[in-house]
Amino acid sequence: MKIVLGGIIGAIIGFSVGYFGKCVSGACPLTSNPVVSAIIGALLGAMIAAGR
Repeated sequence: MKIVLGGIIGAIIGFSVGYFGKCVSGACPLTSNPVVSAIIGALLGAMIAAGR
């Protein structure tokens, strides 16, 4: 359950970084696309939650 919750929180944080942190050139993969940053955030959140 902690891993799922960590993934959800990470996806929310990642999506908000991708949505509000726009890269001007579009070359930044984390801040230019909210979907990609949500996926990366979900993975990182799940890994952090699993490590505790």
